[in-house]
Amino acid sequence: MKTVIKGVTVGYTDQGRGTPLVFIHAFPLSKAMWQPQVDALEDFYRVITIDLRGHGESDTVLWNDTLDNYAADVIDLLDDLGISQAIFIGLSMGGYVLFSIYRNYANRVKAMVLADTRAQSDSEEGKAGRRSMAQMAFNEGASAIADLMLPKLLTPSTMKHHPKIVEQVRQMILHTPTAGIIVDLMAMAARPDSTDLLRTISCPTLVIVGEEDQAAPVAESQYLTNRIPNSTLVTIPAAGHLSNYEQPAAFNQALQTFLDNLES
Repeated sequence: MKTVIKGVTVGYTDQGRGTPLVFIHAFPLSKAMWQPQVDALEDFYRVITIDLRGHGESDTVLWNDTLDNYAADVIDLLDDLGISQAIFIGLSMGGYVLFSIYRNYANRVKAMVLADTRAQSDSEEGKAGRRSMAQMAFNEGASAIADLMLPKLLTPSTMKHHPKIVEQVRQMILHTPTAGIIVDLMAMAARPDSTDLLRTISCPTLVIVGEEDQAAPVAESQYLTNRIPNSTLVTIPAAGHLSNYEQPAAFNQALQTFLDNLES
């Protein structure tokens, strides 16, 4: 499905009925990364996935793009769909967008799931790394970014023994326009620190992390749960940064338990 939000075409899916679940994807992927969760949940919930600007079926916007713009797109989509409040699930960059949503639209958030993400802004070294990756994307294209990112997204075991998963993730990256990758990197480098936001989060919150996540290690998720009131941490064994895709059964179980507890 597609809709136009403030002149920007946005791709999304909207399946099932019931409590709305809104999934926000990681860099440099698309809504396709959430297919294991859509398949598991669409019979019980209204499951919505969105392509952020510059990803999948959504337009790339080169000017003045920030994670706040991405957050506004998500909220505008929910307005179009007549949804006043939802449960949000964001992984990695999707978690950064979710922090922006909570900062600016907290009344829209019934509950949240923060997966494989962190609250702190980038260090100067981190910002330099994003600039370097943006230059690589400009010079060499999405294939170079795929080669760089795959070992950061997946565990060494998956890289070695599960070529189908590796190829599926590679194809998601290759289908992300180079311009979208560059805009993402600049937006993430410029994002604000969300540490002070954590203690203000009053909605039910689940934190999920892959046990072998090198990009946002378990300690980062422990940091979140230590500061978000009444939050819960689940660690997924044999999973890296892309925990939902690498170990979907364990991720889905953690998510379903959280959702069941909300309704009990």
